[in-house]
Amino acid sequence: MEFFRIHRTIPFMRHALVLNIISLVTFVAAVFFIITRGFHLSIEFTGGTVMEVNYAQTAQLDSVRTAVSKLGYSDFQVQNFGTSHDVMIRLPLTEGQTSATQSETVMGALKAADASANLRRVEFVGPQVGQELLHNGLMALLFVVLGIMIYLGIRFEWKFAVAGVIANLHDVVIILGFFAFFQWEFSLSVLAGVLAVLGYSVNESVVIMDRIRENFRKYRKADVHEVINSAITQTISRTIITHGSTQMMVLAMLFFGGPSLHYFAMALTIGIWFGIYSSVFVAAALAMWMGVKREDLVKPVKKEGDAEIA
Repeated sequence: MEFFRIHRTIPFMRHALVLNIISLVTFVAAVFFIITRGFHLSIEFTGGTVMEVNYAQTAQLDSVRTAVSKLGYSDFQVQNFGTSHDVMIRLPLTEGQTSATQSETVMGALKAADASANLRRVEFVGPQVGQELLHNGLMALLFVVLGIMIYLGIRFEWKFAVAGVIANLHDVVIILGFFAFFQWEFSLSVLAGVLAVLGYSVNESVVIMDRIRENFRKYRKADVHEVINSAITQTISRTIITHGSTQMMVLAMLFFGGPSLHYFAMALTIGIWFGIYSSVFVAAALAMWMGVKREDLVKPVKKEGDAEIA
């Protein structure tokens, strides 16, 4: 399905060098901020107090957040747990306070706002658990990258595999750079968003790569620049429909999903836009710089009467 069809091929690769330099500068800046500023890790990674509170009626999460913030907490999480009557509260570690002391203080504030608040459970989550979660998340990221490289190498050709992986890492590092620069909270949901962007970005790259291979078969006399430009132009309508639909859903989460989904949606938003950019001006351009050609993707058909040369 196409909303529109572009009849004239857009010369994307004419500006590939300038845009690749911009990509490199952005990538280096993201790495710089990651190294120098680090991440504002959530309680899931740093450890803290976890409380489960039950209400007689549907819990008003905004009221709960207001009550907790009045106690001086700025880095905490409030979300529904199980049912609309149950709320999970995550509090950061505080010097001079134990989990029991924190829970008593918070429950006092919650009961003042709603007398039906009832503490069901309180426990301390140590930073060791957080380090394990971080390690497992990074291992998951590594395995996803390796899987993508193997798939692209088998599905297409090693030049496209290398270009695709670099483009995907480009997206991931830039997302992390945003979170490091603005010191947005980095939680497990954000990590899940980064992994989702990896799969989302590689899908866009695969669509363009597949069209490049088809155009090598179709336009036998066209040079590499023309083939890549035509492939990107022919997939623009599909790109706008796919990414536009996805972005509408992500924006709904960003503006109406509440604090629990805010940074998850933010990671997806950054990933969607840079995923489009990297598929066109990073993956395709890198494959062009590495010298991809028709013979790499279209294997010659051996005729039945051809004689083998010893």
